[in-house]
Amino acid sequence: MRQLNLDQLRTLVAIADLGTFSAAAQALHLAQPTVSLHISELESRLGARLVARGSRSVTLTPAGAALVERGRRLLRDADDAVDAVRRQAEGRIGRVRLGTSTGVVIDLLPQVLETLQASHPGIDVEVSILGSADAMSRLAQGTLDIGLVAMPQPPLRDLVVTAWRSQPMMAFVPPKWKAPRRVTPAWLAAQPLIFNDATTHMYRLAVEWFANAGQAPRARIELNYDVAIRSLVAAGYGAAMLPLTPGTDDAWRERVQILPLSPKLTRHLGIAHRSKASLDGATEWVIETLMGFRQA
Repeated sequence: MRQLNLDQLRTLVAIADLGTFSAAAQALHLAQPTVSLHISELESRLGARLVARGSRSVTLTPAGAALVERGRRLLRDADDAVDAVRRQAEGRIGRVRLGTSTGVVIDLLPQVLETLQASHPGIDVEVSILGSADAMSRLAQGTLDIGLVAMPQPPLRDLVVTAWRSQPMMAFVPPKWKAPRRVTPAWLAAQPLIFNDATTHMYRLAVEWFANAGQAPRARIELNYDVAIRSLVAAGYGAAMLPLTPGTDDAWRERVQILPLSPKLTRHLGIAHRSKASLDGATEWVIETLMGFRQA
């Protein structure tokens, strides 16, 4: 037996609901001969009479009634499947894999995810804690969809990196230390220091800042967790260089001294992803939401 045709099944259900071929044809925007053809072909497929034609209306045979009962569920499931595909294609649902550093996850990403949840609740963002190099590597391998990475990055084929946000780097100094109003490499190099891990872009940024002033300090400890670094500074363990995040760092000003660097130093972040042609709808919506938080 050949498979059921959903259009023909929909015609039978319409006849059952409306009582005549002409009413079903009007509701389905079909010619009446097409409706008659649908029923005759459906009966031929199943080898069973499905409708009984009366002088004024059409009634279902027992076989037709059994098919309509199950057919309603089939049509509902088919409509749900089509809607799910459309929502996926339009980016209204889907899973997006995003990788970035702990500092971005804590200080910047929550606002983005809150906005995305309000506008596209069907999109699930799976966040991984990754350094910029690892994020770029996984993007190239196709195991990540978006990376929020430090800039600049070496160019990789088929990957795009768009400038997103810039943050001034600041000296985070224990509250009881006597510190200058502007922190120089020479002064900071003479203090106990807390650095980011040597594999990170933040570490390289700090080392280059010191090196340009002829300094090469060593850290007491290296961490990749900005909140832990701030806490150690507050406890007097050492000074650190971290990006300033308005709002997040306002509360820390009561626990640590946050002082400008001289010369100034800035951390730049970008949104990395594959070329537009290979993005699905959900990933495009996440990128668009991120761009809503882009700094001019």
